[in-house]
Amino acid sequence: MTFPALRRYGRLPLYAAGALLLAAAPVWAAGSEVIGANLLWLALILISARLFAPLAQKLGFPAVLGELLLGVVLGNLVLLGFNSFESIARDPAVAFIAELGVIVLLLQIGLETRLADLIKVGPRAFAVGTVGIVVPFLLGAYLVGPWLLPGLSAHAYLFLGATLAATSVGITGRVFRDLGKLDTPAARIVLGAAVIDDVLGLVILAVVSSLVQAGSVSVGQVGGIVAQAVIFLAGSIWIGRLIAPHSSRWLAQWDAGPSMLFAQVLATGLFLAWLAHAIGLAPIIGAFAAGLLFEPVFLRDFDHPAIVREIEPLLPAGEPGLAQRLRPILLKHGRHQHEHMIEPIGYFFVPVFFVLTGMQVDLKTLADPAVLGVGAGVTVAAIVGKLAAGLAAGASNKWLVGWGMVPRGEVGLIFAMVGKQLGVMNETMFSVIVMMVILTTLITPPVLTLLLKRQ
Repeated sequence: MTFPALRRYGRLPLYAAGALLLAAAPVWAAGSEVIGANLLWLALILISARLFAPLAQKLGFPAVLGELLLGVVLGNLVLLGFNSFESIARDPAVAFIAELGVIVLLLQIGLETRLADLIKVGPRAFAVGTVGIVVPFLLGAYLVGPWLLPGLSAHAYLFLGATLAATSVGITGRVFRDLGKLDTPAARIVLGAAVIDDVLGLVILAVVSSLVQAGSVSVGQVGGIVAQAVIFLAGSIWIGRLIAPHSSRWLAQWDAGPSMLFAQVLATGLFLAWLAHAIGLAPIIGAFAAGLLFEPVFLRDFDHPAIVREIEPLLPAGEPGLAQRLRPILLKHGRHQHEHMIEPIGYFFVPVFFVLTGMQVDLKTLADPAVLGVGAGVTVAAIVGKLAAGLAAGASNKWLVGWGMVPRGEVGLIFAMVGKQLGVMNETMFSVIVMMVILTTLITPPVLTLLLKRQ
């Protein structure tokens, strides 16, 4: 990109964001009510994200990096004397909208992923996910933790290892999706491995938490967690794919329009996200599983009311073979219609998640040189541990798979918060983990973009 182009495009988002901030200043000064303030915050986040995301893309980076950096800026304006955004990062209503954002994102990724293709890379994904859990955990709990943070309890080191083992599939999935690379073998391996990571990471977190609270953990507890996860994933996909074609035909009798299709897909995603949360899994795993149910079950049959009503008037009389020639087009349309219908809702919810993730970053943690050095060392271990997982990717691009597993994002922060609440982490370790989460979250999108463009 040339410098004149950078000057031409780069200033517009800054001017627009500045104008929005100035326009909102009287409202901040007046101290508006909670609901009104949340509406203002969401409006600012949404339009600012839409302005910063194209700027990141014009500079050669994925849109998600612009949204993350916008969140970092908004969350640290307090360092410049502006404390108006401090409350939004902790507001439960905005946090719920952000959680919906990552659920919608994983639903979209599931809709764009073919289950058959995911099964083909299953063994490699399992190997990548297993290595991506075991190696970082061992590095954090038994090497980097005792070496860089001496004098802490064994439980603290175990929690550090558990945090390094986490993976945030939302960030990686967004990069693959933005660049149109979700159908590549590397993307399928990363998505499958991320699901396995979530299950194994949940097991590690439960085991470590039980060790801290009760001093022991039974094999039955571990087996129960694994069994719940396997039964949920296999059962929801198997039963859902049996039910979905019949339920779509039944619902089409009531309303064959796009609104019913949209409602069924979104409601299924929300229901399975709730069900996953209810049994102790991450809601995003349920949303991803829901997306896998709908490929391609809609508009598959020529007797479907929506197809008949839309296509019949377009078929000339006396050309019976035309319908068969149109069949591949109809199947392609049926396979992608539900993806496109969910897209607009993602424009609202998904940026809120990434901006809010960026707002969790506290740049003050980088002010202490000692914390900075330890954090850099832990970050290197976190990256190396996940890059080692790429070695198990087989013939696929090992670097691409490895870097796809690197970001910790909100998952790493959740693990760290659990350790802090249990009292096994001091402020120094927590700051180090926050720094590691920041760096792995911000470094991964540009690195993945570079690797994908080279490929």
